[in-house]
Amino acid sequence: MPDITMCKGEGCPIKKHCYRHIAKPDELQSYFVESPFDGEKCEMLWSDESIRIYEQLKNITKGLK
Repeated sequence: MPDITMCKGEGCPIKKHCYRHIAKPDELQSYFVESPFDGEKCEMLWSDESIRIYEQLKNITKGLK
């Protein structure tokens, strides 16, 4: 299960490029109530670059626990 709030992508033209939309959800998955795309941009976009940065941060913080 992705440990993020996912997006159903309603009305979003960039949903196919966002991990919040394309990730495989679990049965108990959280979703945004409304799409965070505001007609111009999405502050919640989780792109390939965002995923790479997230993975790097996870690896860095593993040793801090």
